[in-house]
Amino acid sequence: MKLFKFTKDEDGAVTVDWVVLTAALVLVGGVVVSAIRGGMEDLASDINTQLSATSVS
Repeated sequence: MKLFKFTKDEDGAVTVDWVVLTAALVLVGGVVVSAIRGGMEDLASDINTQLSATSVS
């Protein structure tokens, strides 16, 4: 039956795989960024404090 030929066609399956893989990588990237954001802000604050306290003679 030609009406349901699309059910055996797997051309779009690869695209779906790539979309899911890309979404997973973006999610992991977001998790990594949010995990290190606080530490980087603390480090920047510490550097700012040290540089503000330093005087050049």
